[in-house]
Amino acid sequence: MTSSRRLPAGDVMRARLILMLADGRSYAEIQERLQTTAPTISRWKKRFLSERLHGLIPAAHPGQRPTVITPKLQARVLEATRRKPKDGSTHWSVRKLGRELNLSKDTVHGIWRAAGVKPHRLERYMASDDPDFETKAADIIGLYLNPPQHAAVFCVDEKSAIQALDRLDPVLPLSPGRIERHRFEYYRHGRLSLYAALEVKSGKVHGKTAARHTSEQFVDFLGQVVGLCPPEPEIHIIVDNLSAHKTKRVSEFLGSHPRLKLHFTPTYSSWLNQVEIWFARIEREVISRGVFTSVKDLARKLMRYIRAYAKTAKPFQWKYSDVTRRIKLC
Repeated sequence: MTSSRRLPAGDVMRARLILMLADGRSYAEIQERLQTTAPTISRWKKRFLSERLHGLIPAAHPGQRPTVITPKLQARVLEATRRKPKDGSTHWSVRKLGRELNLSKDTVHGIWRAAGVKPHRLERYMASDDPDFETKAADIIGLYLNPPQHAAVFCVDEKSAIQALDRLDPVLPLSPGRIERHRFEYYRHGRLSLYAALEVKSGKVHGKTAARHTSEQFVDFLGQVVGLCPPEPEIHIIVDNLSAHKTKRVSEFLGSHPRLKLHFTPTYSSWLNQVEIWFARIEREVISRGVFTSVKDLARKLMRYIRAYAKTAKPFQWKYSDVTRRIKLC
């Protein structure tokens, strides 16, 4: 059987499996040579010992009759999927629901896939409760798509409580066949806040670090943004609804700079502020895997990244394309 060129490949593989067992080969060696699994080896060994050559014929072991997926069965599985598991867990797995309904995991998986049901996935959302959502959103989107002539438009926000984490052991660098490795333990040297102003037209970012994010620090940063612009054109700044952006000190600063206007995003709508996109980028490229020996080291590396980013900065091609995904209040 092992030397036959006419038998099916499965028959030849099973014959080789039995002969390798007879030669005293280990399961691990057989798995590697025949690209199979330990349960498969054990199953065909047991059948050969009980039925000899006849036990190696697949037709003698037809297996379980396949489950016919009817509309009634689909409805039963999907209805059970919408209920919570009785063991206290938050969602079903194919094996857990299969045991509950006395079905195979493949049957459950096929029904879920056909219906587009993914209990293991989770999407989070945040719905704005601002009654003036449409007006405020249209104002900000208008600044992106059709800004006033000769005006400067900035997206401003602060990324607060950035921790200066130092690893207790050396980082094992990337090498062929091995990803970069960090030991789990770390040491906290402190934290700081990063103020950033993204210039919508050019995509450049101007930043400032501070020990805390206060109204005084925010006003000081607004002064830096104003200093970046020529003395006459209007300056439009998009900010969120943080309390530090609406204090008496901020109002006094706006009163002394009449060409400066703040545009507040609707509540729970930070996605309208383009600087949040850039914050996600600096988090991914600098902060999350960074090693910082002190707060000063963290500030230095953040500002170095900002200066390097400015050399190749491009404006974001921001759009809101799928209007069907808008979450409306009841």
